[in-house]
Amino acid sequence: MDLPPEASDMSASAAHLTSDPAQSAVLFEQSVRIMARLRAPGGCPWDREQSFDSIRKYTLEETYEVFDAIERRDWPHLAEELGDLMLQVLFYAEMASNEGHFTIADVLDHLNRKLVRRHPHVFGEEASKAAGNRAVVDAAVEGSSAAVLRNWEEIKAAEKPAQAPAASRLDSVQRALPALLEAAKLGAKAQKSGFDWANWRDLLPKLVEETAELEAEASSADPASKAAVEAELGDLLFTAVNLGRHLGVDAEMALRGCNRRFRDRFREMELAADRPLEELSAPQLEELWAQAKRKLSSASHAHPGTSIADGETGA
Repeated sequence: MDLPPEASDMSASAAHLTSDPAQSAVLFEQSVRIMARLRAPGGCPWDREQSFDSIRKYTLEETYEVFDAIERRDWPHLAEELGDLMLQVLFYAEMASNEGHFTIADVLDHLNRKLVRRHPHVFGEEASKAAGNRAVVDAAVEGSSAAVLRNWEEIKAAEKPAQAPAASRLDSVQRALPALLEAAKLGAKAQKSGFDWANWRDLLPKLVEETAELEAEASSADPASKAAVEAELGDLLFTAVNLGRHLGVDAEMALRGCNRRFRDRFREMELAADRPLEELSAPQLEELWAQAKRKLSSASHAHPGTSIADGETGA
């Protein structure tokens, strides 16, 4: 696909790194050849045994390791983790090629055409049309991100073949999404039908209500109540996720932040204790927790721009 010449950016700082397309192409070709060799007869027995179902769990694992490296601002490690994530793409593409479905070239062609198609303001309207754009949009976005997103959605919608109306508005929310993300998207879709809380304060009584219902089910001595407990806990989590949606907070990122703070505080407890934590009483553990929380909070206020993962403490 021929692209218009790239506009030069003279504002780039001296620290800015520029990728070498030729070198990247050589290395990518090498990666493709390595993956093909691993899956070929006489290659790696483990790689040859894998299927789409067997490696999909690693895709999720590698994705979260990328998240972790970003949160810790560990750039060298991020480069490595992105390579591991790219390996998943190469693995799927090679397996698909082995089964006659598609090749890595098809994957790259779909990606390249999509990027050009959905960026008429960068590559030009003719290039966008040549890449398959059937939507009529205004490419003169004049530096507006909102206009870019609006065009993106219109172009994306035009790419989809005409389909019979969905049985439910919620059918457009993928069931395969992580549960927290699915819950937020379901709430957002329901909002468009007017079925939503008016504002975030209205969710606070709902949290109390769901907590009480969970407590009632959890207090039951009936072993068969486990399913009911699970359902009530789900209702509580769903409400909490949608409280985050109303507040503009991503539930996944909020929970990951909480997990990180818990790790840091627990580590601080271990360092401050004069003997193993399991030998301490509950009140002693509570006091250590409070001390750790105060210490890390103070450090965070003293160094507000410092990441905990960079070796500094924080809350």
